[in-house]
Amino acid sequence: MKLIKKFATIDIGSNAIRLLISNIYKKDLKLFTTKNSLIRVPVRLGQDAFKNGKISKINITRLIDTMKSFQLLMKIHDVEKYLAYGTSALRSSSNSEHIIKEISKKSGINVEIISGSKEAKIITNNNEFLIAKKTYCFLDVGGGSTELILFKNNKLFASKSFKIGGVRIINDLVNSSAWDKLELWISENLKIHKNIKLVGLGGNINKIFKISGNNIGSPLKKTLLDITIDNLVQMSDFDKIIKLKLNPDRVDVIVPAGKIYQFVMNKLNSKEILVPKIGLADGMVFELLKKL
Repeated sequence: MKLIKKFATIDIGSNAIRLLISNIYKKDLKLFTTKNSLIRVPVRLGQDAFKNGKISKINITRLIDTMKSFQLLMKIHDVEKYLAYGTSALRSSSNSEHIIKEISKKSGINVEIISGSKEAKIITNNNEFLIAKKTYCFLDVGGGSTELILFKNNKLFASKSFKIGGVRIINDLVNSSAWDKLELWISENLKIHKNIKLVGLGGNINKIFKISGNNIGSPLKKTLLDITIDNLVQMSDFDKIIKLKLNPDRVDVIVPAGKIYQFVMNKLNSKEILVPKIGLADGMVFELLKKL
């Protein structure tokens, strides 16, 4: 096996910005990837975008500074190729075009703002779930949106992005109509299929999984998910930060995000959820591999 390249993928989300640097190996004409490093910067772009319709000057500066630091990190790592995608917060901002121009001008990084449907498709770029005769529903909960993606027999059957997310909920920006639309889509597109394996994606479900004490590699039971979220509701912010070691920007969104997973599981009567710890940045690596 030979290390041939390093790739970088940047996910500009609603609650945080992530840089994933991956090692690309080659053996017997096949390509393999491993994670080299993951950097997460808590810039809550969604706080501005969802409440005010545009991102504030303060957060634009923080975003640009983050991207400049990412550019230096990519240089130090000798990264050969990169992708940078903006999601729900930038999609919702009236000044997003100005922002991506400033990012390009000051950091040299070109950012593409992607649609919810493209985001959903990229998230599922993982060979682990390309199994014939199995039906998977990927549930990705972010700060600004929730994506549901149905795969059956290696084929994309249906996908939908909803404006429901942790940051939107804590700002009281998700009304009953949004929940009704989510429930209706689940009823019309998911309940007609049997033996759906639910796959949870996103930083919050990863944290909930870890806090629950569930065995790594084993599905998270709905009963344990409920207990864990109930315990989080009872805990003070101090205990969440000090005892559970949650980042401050995670403290207020983890329960609202958890309730989205509960909502979908309840509507599907799901008894368990797989938590493989993959996300948009991981799927973006496969986008780069396709271009080799």
